[in-house]
Amino acid sequence: MLAITLTQLEYIVAVDTYRHFVTASEKCFVTQPTLSMQIKKLEDDLGVIIFDRTKQPIVPTEIGVKIIEQARITLSAGKKIPELIKENSNTVSGELTIGIIPSLAPYLLPRFIGNFTQKYPQVKVKIIELMTEEIIFQLKKDTLDVGILVTPLNEAGVIETPLFYEKMVLYIHKDHPLAKKKALKATDIATPDLWLLSKGHCFRSQVMNLCSYQRSAQNELPFEYESGSLETLKKFVEKEGGFTLLPELAIDGTMKELNAKVRQFETVPLREVSLAYTRNYSKIRLLALLEDEIKKSIPKALLTKDRGNIVDWR
Repeated sequence: MLAITLTQLEYIVAVDTYRHFVTASEKCFVTQPTLSMQIKKLEDDLGVIIFDRTKQPIVPTEIGVKIIEQARITLSAGKKIPELIKENSNTVSGELTIGIIPSLAPYLLPRFIGNFTQKYPQVKVKIIELMTEEIIFQLKKDTLDVGILVTPLNEAGVIETPLFYEKMVLYIHKDHPLAKKKALKATDIATPDLWLLSKGHCFRSQVMNLCSYQRSAQNELPFEYESGSLETLKKFVEKEGGFTLLPELAIDGTMKELNAKVRQFETVPLREVSLAYTRNYSKIRLLALLEDEIKKSIPKALLTKDRGNIVDWR
């Protein structure tokens, strides 16, 4: 009778995640020979090769991909047992690894994370700033528990739970011609003096989708710069002119700036912010508590999407 151990499944998942036997063994707290021997034994017992060792980094074979996918499901199901025990005992504890996109982190995290960790001191929270595509990748690899990002993703195997809806507003130098317009349309901002986030940021994609913008060779800004920080773009608007777009949570206090103004669009564009996790997620209770704490931390007006139209970014 074929006997497959959970330890063997953990080892093949680790190798698939890190694509390196030594790194995988370190993450599993075993020696590399021990990990390699157990994986080789599993391959011999199954009569198949799970990893192609001739390639660097190591990659799973075609059948290996299917075996590893099932291994992740099996391991995830196993994690649900201790979670059920915790729920039965009314104990809120465990580990929660959160991935959050850079255009959300500085404006959202300070609102809720302190209260969450004080309320549930037995929960060990780890937060990592990551781009959206990396969050999706790590969710599927089970190296993240949950992502806080902009949706819809329309990603197979990923569940999205909307949290709130931010307006996208114009942050503009006070002397810019658009600052004098009372009713702004999305097409008004498709000009060369728009400061943008760098490629890979979903908010950049939303801005470009909103106005069907294409970067022109005739840049009217004093210099061309693409930033990973909304705060940097705000400073450039204030000092150098032009304008940028900001999500609603990023405009706290900016109304007091002397050299810039906040303007809203005639038809309000929104970005949908959600929790994202995989279907095999085993920490449902922690996820529900996190969702509740986030929703309590933001203005109630942001909880409904009937204030405008959601802008896709993918």
